[in-house]
Amino acid sequence: SWGIYLPEKIETAAEIAAASGIPEDVIIKKMGVKQKHIAGDDDHCSQMAARAGQQALERGGISPRDIDLIIYHGSEYKDHFVWSAATHVQQLIGAENAAAFEIYALCAGAPVAIKTARAIMLDDDSIKNVLLVTASRENDLVNYKNPRVRYMYNFGAGGGAMLLQRGYERNRVLSSAVISDSSVSAAVYMPGGGSRCPVITGCVNPELYQFDVIDLKLLEQRLGLVSMPNFKSVILESVKNSGYIPDDIGFLGMVHMKRSFHDALLAELNLSSNQSVYLDLYGHMQSVDQIMAIELGHNAGLLIEGRLAVLAGAGAGYTWSASSVLWG
Repeated sequence: SWGIYLPEKIETAAEIAAASGIPEDVIIKKMGVKQKHIAGDDDHCSQMAARAGQQALERGGISPRDIDLIIYHGSEYKDHFVWSAATHVQQLIGAENAAAFEIYALCAGAPVAIKTARAIMLDDDSIKNVLLVTASRENDLVNYKNPRVRYMYNFGAGGGAMLLQRGYERNRVLSSAVISDSSVSAAVYMPGGGSRCPVITGCVNPELYQFDVIDLKLLEQRLGLVSMPNFKSVILESVKNSGYIPDDIGFLGMVHMKRSFHDALLAELNLSSNQSVYLDLYGHMQSVDQIMAIELGHNAGLLIEGRLAVLAGAGAGYTWSASSVLWG
């Protein structure tokens, strides 16, 4: 099963336009955001992930006590730094018999977490139920007055969870693929708060604690060259390694991206618009996006029995990832 948590607060395209100076029409049509959810005071990543996890457990009919492993694959920007959100989620949902840890692949995190969980379950027969949880409120880190981060104006907030079970006869998790391009590894980050600019040394400029694109020209040039082929590569490799062919893809669940790239990727894979969903009412919630796509695709009847549901993502660094699930 899976679960979703969305904060109550909504930010509209008109509000983004007013804050950024970008026309509302551009926000909607080019950036692909009609609205998005924004974290409230109590919407910390551990709490959002736990709420999504509780929904996944309820939908799956599984007691928290029966969870063997919890993997948090959400935002590194969370309740506290140098701290485990995974074990706090464990406490919040009452999974007292579980082990818990975190992995981190930014917006490529969901397929990486699926790949990790599958490998662990294949390695250890004692692990029956694994709960993958994620959350993001990175909208806090986006400065609408900084045009270098305009591609992040779609950042929203939310939580997601996926429940994997050994021997479950439906929705089989198959193979995943991951590739990285390190040439832009230092192009995007939050300058303040790490070992290069620790808080204790007096780095108190508020702008240091928001996202920035250090080399916008390099990022745009490099991603323009590699993003489409790398997305295709991980998707097709995941499908091939699962023993299937591209024609077996029934649904593609992706991170939120600008509408033109979303449509172009579908066309590159010979997929139609009704074989995916576009998250223009939610924006980009890091590795929650693929779970949101499953939720929307399921509710719309787009997940086809006996066909592959492929989940794909890409995250700063830059890493691309995909996982294939035989639906039904």
